[in-house]
Amino acid sequence: MNTIAAFAGRILLALIFIFSGANKLFDINSTEAMITGAGLPPGLAVPTGLFELIGGIAIAFGFMTRLFSILFAGFCLLTILFFHRNFLDPMQGTMALKNLAIAGGFLCLFAHSQMRWSYDSMRIARRGEIATREAEERAREAELRAAHAEGKAAAAGTVVPPSAVTYTDRDGDGIPETRRRRWWSLT
Repeated sequence: MNTIAAFAGRILLALIFIFSGANKLFDINSTEAMITGAGLPPGLAVPTGLFELIGGIAIAFGFMTRLFSILFAGFCLLTILFFHRNFLDPMQGTMALKNLAIAGGFLCLFAHSQMRWSYDSMRIARRGEIATREAEERAREAELRAAHAEGKAAAAGTVVPPSAVTYTDRDGDGIPETRRRRWWSLT
């Protein structure tokens, strides 16, 4: 249930910015007027719209979640500073609290970003699988080298000192029982 709630929360946070970014890009003139009206330099409408759209899509898919979470948290706090700083106006105060809550949600997402159903978690799981496979391959190669060395030593007639061998030959057939024993064997 936690996985479903975390996934739904991530998607809902992303939708806010996907729609907001798309709206900014479809109506660049109004966005530019809003940005310059807040005292910011002109020319920020397209970068802001692209940031919101691309970042929202990245959050939705769980791609670079930590980076975009912290960027969006800062973006929400800057929005309060530039656009909703008149706390005496009830509407501006409500918008400021809304952005503050969204920033809090992104900080939670930053803290718990490696959740299932995201690209980031699949990438981490895949790295773990690759590391396990490489470790198994190295162990297999080491076993083959050891067996090859034992075979060479046996073919050359080299006697291995008894202190180096910890296997016991109970039935005297020359094959240590610990190598021949199977899981079903009781001896």
